Amino acid sequence: MAKKITSADLEERLEKHEVVELDGVEIKGDLEFELSAAGGVAVPPSVLQQALQSVLGVQSLAQVAQAALQSVLGGGVQAGTGETETARKIEAQELATARFEVAKAKWVGKVEEVTLGATSSDGGTREKVVKIGGEKSLPFYNFDHKMPHAPVISVDCFDIPIPLAKAVRGHYEDVMQDPGEWAKKNVREFGADMVTIHLISTDPLINDTPAREAAKTVEEVLQAVKVPIVIGGSGNPEKDPAVLEAAAEAAEGERCLIASANLNMDYKRIANAAKEHGHTILSWTQLDINAQKTLNRYLFKLGVPREDIVIDPTTAALGYGLDYAFTNIERMRISALKGDTDLAFPISCGITNAWGAREAWMKNSPIAEDSDWGPAAYRGPLYEIMTGLTLGVAGGDLFMMMHPKAAAAVKRVTQMLFGAAAKEGAEAGAEEEGRKIKVEDWVSWGGR
Repeated sequence: MAKKITSADLEERLEKHEVVELDGVEIKGDLEFELSAAGGVAVPPSVLQQALQSVLGVQSLAQVAQAALQSVLGGGVQAGTGETETARKIEAQELATARFEVAKAKWVGKVEEVTLGATSSDGGTREKVVKIGGEKSLPFYNFDHKMPHAPVISVDCFDIPIPLAKAVRGHYEDVMQDPGEWAKKNVREFGADMVTIHLISTDPLINDTPAREAAKTVEEVLQAVKVPIVIGGSGNPEKDPAVLEAAAEAAEGERCLIASANLNMDYKRIANAAKEHGHTILSWTQLDINAQKTLNRYLFKLGVPREDIVIDPTTAALGYGLDYAFTNIERMRISALKGDTDLAFPISCGITNAWGAREAWMKNSPIAEDSDWGPAAYRGPLYEIMTGLTLGVAGGDLFMMMHPKAAAAVKRVTQMLFGAAAKEGAEAGAEEEGRKIKVEDWVSWGGR
């Protein structure tokens, strides 16, 4: 039978044995207090504190408990002797129901909205236009401000056959001799929102194709597809201004994205050509936020409208600097939302750069002691996918990609995060509409 002792008994025993504190002693049983607002015999605070410390194990908790009791009773803690008022029983309060809430930021800036492509009503021949930008909050924060447009994917094609990784080449071997057919396959079979035509044959170190001849290739692509297109040169700083001028003239009225103006070449010629013939301009810099601001300001001085500028701060892909690209893009987007108008533009990302990492395309590791890298057919697309999704959550609006399955995967995930109805790609042979997923439900969605 359990023995009942009072606080007075406990105090007497502690004093008898000259116990100052209890260390490592476990007291089992129920602790019962009879409390009253007045009357009775006062319990010395030291005894109550010692008892609570013994039971609760932490002195600070004992002090908290003692203070709480004093607050409830409006005075000192007292123990009754049988003549007290009705005993008050203090019970633990039920925990409040947990709630999940997302903090909303108060941004003052807004990213410019840029329209790519022109339909017949706009003086062009595209069947549809593509809009990017317009954000008032961080990517996919639809609970903060609804993201106006999901990220867009432009799939690459080239004006001449080029060396490609086997995983990519297998999808294009039948069209690599014809840029128009290559572009058409990107749209019809792979569901590209846009097409990027790279005029790399114009490089003096490759074919040195004349600018006028390269412009004819642009015309072929425009006739082959009716989606908006991106026009890129070879990257040669001496040749590109003339090439992009001719291409802009050949595509007049189609509102293409001319890629690109940068500080290492005659950006004035390129920007003026885009402005004169009704196109948008890609402002490209190399992982330098200050250089991006500088180039954008130069474009403003040339009279390029803000709604005609897309920025490309360079994509350092997975395997060789993805963290630099991510932080650079994220800083630009946050600065724009904080009110920096020099950076408040949609961001283009060259996801194709992922194939520059040797792990994306090499069959095996060149290091004999290295572990197996796994099938190369999977690694390359995965490198593209991871690069695209990472930069998507950093603030990317337009992704230039190469592998069709990688492009489809990035599109599907970003569409889901955006909140659009999921669809099977054209490559699967159907466009079956799926469940609409709300971003706010991300906590519970994973188990469905």
